[in-house]
Amino acid sequence: MIVYHRTKQEFNNDVLTNDIDNIILNALIEKTGKRVGEAELTSFRNSLSYMDRVLLDPEIPNDCGVSIEYHIPQTSKRVDFIISGTDGDTDNVVIVELKQWQSAELTDKDGIVKTRFKHGIKETSHPSYQAWSYAALLKGFNSAIEDENIDLHPCAYLHNYDEEANIKNQFYQEYLEKAPVFLKSDAIKLREFIKKFMKFGDQSNILFRIDNGKIKPNKSLADALSKIMKGNQEFILIDEQKVVFETAKKLALHSTETNKNVLIVEGGPGTGKSVVAINLLVELIQKGKLAQYVTKTSAPRDVYFNKLVGDKKKVELKQLFVGSGSFMNTPPNAFGTLIVDEAHRLTEKTGFLKMGNNQIEEILDAALFSIFFIDENQRVHIDDYGEIGIIEKFARQKGITVHRLELESQFRCNGSDGYLAWIDNALQIRETANENLQGTEYEFQVLDDPKEIQKIIYEKNKINNKARLVAGYCWKWKSKKDPKAFDIEFPDSDFQMRWNMTDYGGAWIIDPNSVTEVGCIHTAQGLEVDYIGVLIGDDLIVRDGQVLVDPTKRDSGDKTIFGYKKMMKENPVDAKEVVRAIIKNTYRTLMTRGMKGCYIYCTDPETRAYFKKMIY
Repeated sequence: MIVYHRTKQEFNNDVLTNDIDNIILNALIEKTGKRVGEAELTSFRNSLSYMDRVLLDPEIPNDCGVSIEYHIPQTSKRVDFIISGTDGDTDNVVIVELKQWQSAELTDKDGIVKTRFKHGIKETSHPSYQAWSYAALLKGFNSAIEDENIDLHPCAYLHNYDEEANIKNQFYQEYLEKAPVFLKSDAIKLREFIKKFMKFGDQSNILFRIDNGKIKPNKSLADALSKIMKGNQEFILIDEQKVVFETAKKLALHSTETNKNVLIVEGGPGTGKSVVAINLLVELIQKGKLAQYVTKTSAPRDVYFNKLVGDKKKVELKQLFVGSGSFMNTPPNAFGTLIVDEAHRLTEKTGFLKMGNNQIEEILDAALFSIFFIDENQRVHIDDYGEIGIIEKFARQKGITVHRLELESQFRCNGSDGYLAWIDNALQIRETANENLQGTEYEFQVLDDPKEIQKIIYEKNKINNKARLVAGYCWKWKSKKDPKAFDIEFPDSDFQMRWNMTDYGGAWIIDPNSVTEVGCIHTAQGLEVDYIGVLIGDDLIVRDGQVLVDPTKRDSGDKTIFGYKKMMKENPVDAKEVVRAIIKNTYRTLMTRGMKGCYIYCTDPETRAYFKKMIY
C-alpha cells in the first residue's frame, strides 16, 4: 500500500510547509484509518527534513518518485523512504531505512544490535539488515520486480549517529555490503549513492507497478526451497502422511473464489502433522502459489524456518511463517492456501487486546483453501479456541466445502502406540487397555532426584542435540528480571536451572546452547526431540490412585489458566473441567515430546510412587 507518493519536487515543497509530519499523518489516516503517536510524528518531521536536504541536488531529477511509509503487501512491514527513477537502462528503487539513533551496542547474534528506545536498551535488527530484508521480501514475492526487471537498492541513514566502530563493525559486514549504512557525516555519500541510480526521473510509475504486481513467490525462491528439501530425511512423507499431502495439494490447486475448500486433519502426538504441513508449503511455493504456514505460538514457526533455511539467510522465507493473528485486515481470498498447524491453539480474538473478528473466520476468509491440523486433546491454555466443530460451523456458514481426514499412525514415541495410550490411561484422561508399559520399546523412567534427570538429558544431548528438559508452570520466572537468579531450585539435590531465555526466540528446542535451560509448553508443543525430561510440579498430584489437579500450585504469572477464578464463581462445574483438562493436557503434551525416551521427576512423593507402579 502506498501511503504517500509525490515527485521529488513536490516532496521538497511539502517539507517547506513545515507541516510534513501532519501531511504524512493525514495520508496514513486516509489510507489505513490509523493514527500514530506523537513520537512517530516527531520522527517523521526530523528524518524527512534530513532526507529533503540529501535530495537537494540538481543531478537528482525533480521528477524522481518519492514514497513514504510504503506498506509491503501481505505483511505488517513498512518501508520508511523510497526513491524511484532510472539510470537510463534500468528502473531503480532506492530503499532508505531511517533511524534517529545516536548509539548502538554490539551483540553476538547475526544481524542484531542493541540500542536505546523509550523504555530502555533493547535488541533490534541492524539497520542494514532491516533495509536488506525489506528488499529481499519485495523481490521474493512481487512478480512485477522479477518480470519487469526492477532493481532494488537498500540502504540505511542514521542522521544523528556520530562515526564510531559498533554500527559498522566487521561482524555486520555481510549486511553492510548488501545495504550500506550512512551516518551523520555521510549525507554527501548517501547523495552520491542515490545519484548512481537516479539519472532520470520516474516516467513509468515504478512504485505503482510494484504495488499492483501480483503477489506470488518468485522462481528463485521456489528453486531455493527445492534445493533445501531435496534429500532432507526429516521431511520425507510416509503412509497416511502422503495421503493427506496429496489430498491437500489437489484441493489447494483446484480451489477458487466460487469453490472454496477447507480440510481438517485430526491427529495426535507424533502423527506427522507438521511434516505434512511443511511439505505442502514447499510444494505450493514451488508451483508459484501464495501460501503461508500459520501457528499461534512462535516456536513451531521459528524451528521449522531454521530447519529449512539453516545458515543460508533466505530472509524472504520468513514471510512464509506467520502468526494466527496476521489476517485481521487481509482482503478476502488474498491467499491461495493457509496451512494452520497446532490449530487447537487458535484463539477467538488476537492478542492481549482481543483485536479482530475471529481468528478462524479471518483465516477462512483470507484463503481460497485452508487446512487445519488439530489435536483437541492438546488444549493447554484457557484461551485455546480451536475445535473441529467450530471450524466446520464457520466454514458451512460461508459456503465453504468441508473435508476431513485423520492421521492415526504414531511416529514420535519410538513407534509406540502403546506408550501414548498408556500416558492417557496413567493421567486418567481416557481409559485404555494399556495399564502398564510392558512390551513397549519406549524408554520411560521415574527418577527420585531431579539432578539425575539433568545428568541424563545432558548426556543424551551430546549425541545429536536432541534432548531437553521441560516443566509445568509451577516456578516463578525470576531470571527474566534478574539474569543471575535461578528459577527452578531443589536445594536437597543441588539442582539449579533457569527457564528458557528469550534469546533464542522460538528456537529454544533446537539451539545448541539451550540445553542448560528448562523449556515450557509454549517452546515445546508441536515440536520433538529424541529424549525429554519432565519436571511435574504440585499442580498435578495423585491421591489414593486418583490423578488430581491443583491450579493454586501454579505460579501466579501463569497465563494458561488466567481467569479461572472468575470462571469458578460463574460456573464452577465447567471451570473445574476446563482447568483439569488444561493441566493434564500440558503434562500429556510434555511427556510425548521425546521420540525415544521420557524421564520424569514429580515433586510430590505419592505421585512419583504412582507413576513407578504404573510402569509394570
